[in-house]
Amino acid sequence: MTATNLPPGGMTVQRGKRDLFRISDPFLLLSAAILIAFGLALIFSEGFSRGDLSSFRKQMVFFAIGLIPFGLFLRIHPRSWIHLSSYLYGLNLLMLSAVLVVGRRSHNAQRWIEFHGFEFQPSEMAKLLIILTLAAFFLNRRDQIHKFSTFALSFLHVLVPLVLIMKQPSLGASLVLLATWLSICLVAQVPLKFVLGSGGAIVLMLVMAIQFQWLKPYQLERVEGLMHGNSQSNKYQALRAEIAFGSGGLGGTGYLKGEQKRGGYIPEQNTDFIFTVMGEEGGLVGCTLVLAAFGFLFYRIWLVVVGTQDLYYRMIAAGILGLLAFHTFVNLGMVLQLLPVVGQWLPFLSYGGTALWLCMACIGLLLSVRSQEIPKMY
Repeated sequence: MTATNLPPGGMTVQRGKRDLFRISDPFLLLSAAILIAFGLALIFSEGFSRGDLSSFRKQMVFFAIGLIPFGLFLRIHPRSWIHLSSYLYGLNLLMLSAVLVVGRRSHNAQRWIEFHGFEFQPSEMAKLLIILTLAAFFLNRRDQIHKFSTFALSFLHVLVPLVLIMKQPSLGASLVLLATWLSICLVAQVPLKFVLGSGGAIVLMLVMAIQFQWLKPYQLERVEGLMHGNSQSNKYQALRAEIAFGSGGLGGTGYLKGEQKRGGYIPEQNTDFIFTVMGEEGGLVGCTLVLAAFGFLFYRIWLVVVGTQDLYYRMIAAGILGLLAFHTFVNLGMVLQLLPVVGQWLPFLSYGGTALWLCMACIGLLLSVRSQEIPKMY
């Protein structure tokens, strides 16, 4: 892979006819493609049972549009983002502030900006922008990485957009930012005592928020629903999900044949609870295949983290791994009644344009990072 020289403050696009369609890690791309295919199939099935394929058609359009951010992050030299980090951070704050002013309100939250029939959720793209800007922050202070002041400033770097997201409010997106921050801190060689101390402090704050009812009323209801809810409480979704998994059994009811889905018993099934479609129609076998695809994806990303020699690239890969893994863990946890329902989508599978664009942009960025490293066999 060849690239033009990177001028100060400039942006480099990788060039070369022979390299134009070369993919540095085909297995990474394949794992993402498999998950996208699973997602499209599940969204089609969910809509087919209701006689409404509008969500599936929109998701196909979202996928086509997602090729733009995928190609953009694939073709632009990853080090170009270092020179643009200040502008990206400002853009991030601008978008998060704008949604509080002109955003559309729905389900007790104001998180979306509408544009010509499409909805854009700034808090989703904020996750990738935080990864790029935080990695640049640590890189510029690599000689002071062991100082507590650097660690504290990195938290402040994340805190400002986090506060704006909490105002929407979006507890799930806020937790993702914190998980991403800690992931990058680990590979940036921040002293482990700072990272572990912060992780413990975050858990303590969550416990205190529940104990002293600092959360929004509907958020507290979801926690209470997990603890001691019933079919009439906010545990309703999770209970219906349990029935769907039970109906699926070992081999599932068969594609397009799920009764729970057909009856529309699970609210928001094509978004946060998309995994229940596979649980009912694919059974344990289908769920295992999806989990294996996620495991393969995370393994390929982990190879980028441990295989790269460049600190900046390593931090980017670790941030993306933390982002996607946290989303997956929390989504499956809430679907399986292990965690409260916090509105976390399942990467590549859940319906939604901004979420899919984020995931595709992350894969493009990882492939770009991978192309800069000397190939290694695993």
